[in-house]
Amino acid sequence: MNPVLVVGSVAFDTLETPCGRRDDILGGSATHFAFAARHFGKVRLVAVVGRDFPKEQVDLFERLGIDTTGLERSEGLTFRWHGKYEGTMSIAHTVSVQLNVLGDFQPKIPSAYRDTRHVLLGKASPTTQRTVLDQLARPEFVMMDTMDIWIRNQRKEVWDLLPRVQALCVNYEEALMLAQEDNVVRAGRKLLDAGVRMVIVKRAEHGATLFTSRFLFSIPAYPTETVVDPTGAGDAFAGGMLGSIARNGIADGSLKRSLVYGSVMGSLAVEAFGTQRLHEATADEVERRYRALQDMISL
Repeated sequence: MNPVLVVGSVAFDTLETPCGRRDDILGGSATHFAFAARHFGKVRLVAVVGRDFPKEQVDLFERLGIDTTGLERSEGLTFRWHGKYEGTMSIAHTVSVQLNVLGDFQPKIPSAYRDTRHVLLGKASPTTQRTVLDQLARPEFVMMDTMDIWIRNQRKEVWDLLPRVQALCVNYEEALMLAQEDNVVRAGRKLLDAGVRMVIVKRAEHGATLFTSRFLFSIPAYPTETVVDPTGAGDAFAGGMLGSIARNGIADGSLKRSLVYGSVMGSLAVEAFGTQRLHEATADEVERRYRALQDMISL
């Protein structure tokens, strides 16, 4: 399989949910993506950590087949996020954020990574995402993520990046906000008109929708009985989807299958705190869930 490159954050998370609390566990958008995508092939990681990031965590990445050549270690402390979920856990309430070394991070793509064909641009500023694109040789498939803070404050810069990427992967609210629409179908079409080849709209427990110029495809979320921690589920979804694309290509059927794999990886992510389920899940378990969800959407 073609390797996948992810540029994003590696963090320590403190998490509070109705199921309990965990302090300073491994997290970050790039971490959840990488732990999901590694089920489909090799992953290359570009991120930054501080002097407090233990070697055992780096060893874990490498044992899972994640190349850490692009993991930069800087003086200072690793990015930390403290989030709290209540009730149905549909919204994360941020208790505190400490950017630490992430605040000044300017991603440098190692020369050995610059020919990577499949790339995820994590939730960085559009300026940082553009800098990453400028360092790549000839990527074939770039999936871009973003978040509400960049859409609110730098919408034009985010919009201007769309013709340079093949896919935009955002949640329901972000899609509406970026497109300045109040209907997700109109938002999807408007974003396609901006130059991106496909739009993936994630709707958490309500599933996901894939928009292309040729077809629209929606799937439900994989039904899971145990939701412990929803942190990183969207990043795991993106990891499953892009990992599948890198392995199977972008024919219409392959794209639809990749959406199903995204849902499978998202369902695994929520079943334990942090990345536990993503790195413990077996290939057989992933395939069983894929077949079960495929059966649910087949007539």
